[in-house]
Amino acid sequence: METVIRSEGLRLDAHLARPAPSTCAPGRPGLVVCHGFPTGARGGAASGQTYPALADRLAAEAGWTVLSFNFRGTGASEGDFSLGGWLTDVRSAVDHLLESGLVEEVWLAGASTGGSLAICEAGEDERVRGVAALSARADFDDWAAHPRRFLEHTRAIGLVRRADFPPRMDEWTRELKELRPLVRAAKLAPRPLLLIQGSDDDMVPALDARALADCHGSAELRIINGAGHGLRHDPRAVAVLLGWMERQSGAPPEAVAHHA
Repeated sequence: METVIRSEGLRLDAHLARPAPSTCAPGRPGLVVCHGFPTGARGGAASGQTYPALADRLAAEAGWTVLSFNFRGTGASEGDFSLGGWLTDVRSAVDHLLESGLVEEVWLAGASTGGSLAICEAGEDERVRGVAALSARADFDDWAAHPRRFLEHTRAIGLVRRADFPPRMDEWTRELKELRPLVRAAKLAPRPLLLIQGSDDDMVPALDARALADCHGSAELRIINGAGHGLRHDPRAVAVLLGWMERQSGAPPEAVAHHA
């Protein structure tokens, strides 16, 4: 079901997937799914296109209510990219799902930058019960090292649409430096953190996942042998995510074994 999230006055396109009544997991759990930073020729316009289908599958198989959305500046969502703005969008999605009345508890999942921001949000938001992150970055230091070059890249791929954005370059840059997934992972503990990483990821090295796991202290780290960066398309990674979701909601052991 298509829906709309409001974030700082911006309209964000979103998709809400609900499980069949017969498959609802105990406790009415909800999951917010966050897409990654866009790659490819179509850039921001194509961001998040496959996530509604992923949300539908997770809802159907795990029995959760699942909300996917487009960050500001991507797809048909309004606004322009900033890292702090994307973090605000995650919190707005959490607010939206909790206020819907459909769920009692909320978890976060995300891929790449979306996974990193899910960790960052959960580190500061006690309402979030846990996080599953696929190919998550441990920091944004490469972006912060050359902020003007990175800003021009965001313009080129359509994430920044207004010529007068950002109003303050120093503030836009500071967010790249100050948002630290490693620090927030420590704050997330002891709530559960699942880290799924491809062994052959050429964009985010496995070292990032190991560093995040170390900072959390009790994270579940799963390395998918031979997998690259696009783990949401890897059936092994999706199976690990489904098994983790079922464990969070207290599903029977045989259900977990089905997806292990």
